[in-house]
Amino acid sequence: MKNGKGLDVYSIGEMLIDFIPGGEPDSYIRHAGGAPANFAAAAAKNGLDAAMCCSVGDDDFGRYLYKALSQLGVSAPNTVMCKNAVTTMSFVSLDEHGERSFTFARCPGADMFLLENMVDDDEVLASRLVHAGSFSLSESPAREATLKAMRLAHEAGHLVSFDVNYRDTVWHGQRCECARRVAEAAPYIDILKISDEEADLVGGEENIPAFMKQYDISAVAETLGDKGSECYFAGNVITTPSRHVEAVDTTGAGDAFFGAFMSSLLIEGVDAKEKLTPDAVSRAAKYGNISASICVSGYGGISSIPTRDEILSAMGETKNETLGNQQHNQRI
Repeated sequence: MKNGKGLDVYSIGEMLIDFIPGGEPDSYIRHAGGAPANFAAAAAKNGLDAAMCCSVGDDDFGRYLYKALSQLGVSAPNTVMCKNAVTTMSFVSLDEHGERSFTFARCPGADMFLLENMVDDDEVLASRLVHAGSFSLSESPAREATLKAMRLAHEAGHLVSFDVNYRDTVWHGQRCECARRVAEAAPYIDILKISDEEADLVGGEENIPAFMKQYDISAVAETLGDKGSECYFAGNVITTPSRHVEAVDTTGAGDAFFGAFMSSLLIEGVDAKEKLTPDAVSRAAKYGNISASICVSGYGGISSIPTRDEILSAMGETKNETLGNQQHNQRI
């Protein structure tokens, strides 16, 4: 922890490498990625103290991932490298419509997520926000450790956010089982992020309000690709269009959205569910959509996630305007 103080964001989950097409035939650009890693990077770029807790393969890709995060100001508490595992990788191909598909390279049976002894309870309890990305669908120490961290933070009154990751369903081919796992985590979630492709994991878009009521979830942020986002909050649906989009659903855009979304809430002092307001959620969605748009134009990945100043600039604003600047240096 930084200077013995609690972190703003403690992000837990998987890291991976995305390979996206480069500028020349048969060339690819590798990006560090994964929802929790992108979230932590976005928080750090928005001026928040952020840490990423996970495990990766003790290989070139694993070392690249940690280096990429550290260069962005993200610390890695309780780092564990898995010597007998290959870092999760996805080769991304885009068709003429901008739609993407994945080919995975994962060591069969390898758990590329955190290990149970990696999560420090004191660090979790000292953080303002605990974010969890996808966890293994299998019965594993990783899943148990993730759920425990979410529960501890939730019971302590901190914000807990969760990012559903459809890569798990692609890999396992078990959407019903994934939906059950999401429901298992739901009692500890304050803010849930899904994409329009993942809505069926909570019973479909028409069931989102009922799902929120059933599990006392405060807000659901649904990313809609080039159409922006919809945020379900306090019985309302806050629709925010995207801006400056040059491609559809380039890898990392959804994570860039949610990282900026949650970061803006923390900067404004929203670090508990009772502090959420429609205005704060609406502003957060606006910053998230701008961040996703900038990330898309930069071909995705954590290296393309914009800083807070870049987001403000894209909105025609200055450093001293909006986003709760008066509260930025006041940790609530």
